[in-house]
Amino acid sequence: MFNNRIYSAIFISLSLVALDGCKTTTSGGAVGAQRSQLMLVSSQQLEQVAEQSYTKLKAEAVQKGTLNQDRAMLERLLTITNRIKPHTATFRPDAPSWKWEANIISDKQLNAFCMPGGKIIFYSGLINELKLTDDEIAVVLGHEVAHALREHSREQVSQAIAANTTINVGAALLGLSGGIADLAGAGYQALIATRFSRTDETEADHIGLELSARAGYDPRAGVTLWQKMMKANGGQRPPEFLSSHPADSTRIQHIEKLLPTVMPLYEAARR
Repeated sequence: MFNNRIYSAIFISLSLVALDGCKTTTSGGAVGAQRSQLMLVSSQQLEQVAEQSYTKLKAEAVQKGTLNQDRAMLERLLTITNRIKPHTATFRPDAPSWKWEANIISDKQLNAFCMPGGKIIFYSGLINELKLTDDEIAVVLGHEVAHALREHSREQVSQAIAANTTINVGAALLGLSGGIADLAGAGYQALIATRFSRTDETEADHIGLELSARAGYDPRAGVTLWQKMMKANGGQRPPEFLSSHPADSTRIQHIEKLLPTVMPLYEAARR
C-alpha cells in the first residue's frame, strides 16, 4: 500500500509539471538525434543567465591575464567556429543568428563548453596537451555546440524542477518528513539525472559529428580525439555505470558506427 501511494503521488505530480513542457528543440539531421524533451523554463531565461556567467568568466580571465593570449590559437578556433555556424541551421533555423562568441582561456585543464545562445570557451590545455588537429578541434566544438542546440542545460534545469516538484508533492501527500524527502531527492540524482546526462552526451556526440562533417572537417577525427582522451585519462575514469559521461571506448564505437552516415556529408563539403 505504501509503495502504491508513492507511485501514485509521483505519477500525478509529474503529469502536472509535464503537461505543457514536452517538446523537441531540433530536427534530427542525418544522424536522427531527435526526441521529446521536458522544458519548464524559457530559452530566454537560460540565455540571459548564460550571458551573465560568460561575461563574468571573461572578466575574471582578463584580470588574471589568461584571456586570448595565443592569437594564432584563437584564429584557429574562430575559423572553425565560423565554418560550423551556418550548418547549425540543419538542426535549428534560428541558431545561425545567435550572438555567437568564442574565446580561449590559458589553462591546462582539458575542457571546452558552449553556453546557451552560442557562447564558447576553449581552454588552451585541451588543444596543447592533446596536440589537437583542426579536425579534432572541430569535433570538440561540434559536440559543445550540439549541447546548446539541443538546449541540454535548459532540459536539465527543467528535470530538476520536475523532480523537486514531484518529491515535494509526494512528501506532502504522504506526510513524509523533510529527511525522507531529501533522501528521495538524492535517489533521483543517482538513478535518473545520471542517465539523462549520458543521453545528452551521446546526442551531442552524434550531432557534433554531423556538424563537423558538414563544415568540411573529417569526422574520423572523432576516433583519434577520443583515443587521445583515453590516453590522457590514463585509465583513471570511473566505470561507465558510475559516470555521467559515456566511457571513451563507448564513444569511439558510436562514432565508428556513424561514419557511414556522416562521411558522405564530409566528402560533399570538400568537393
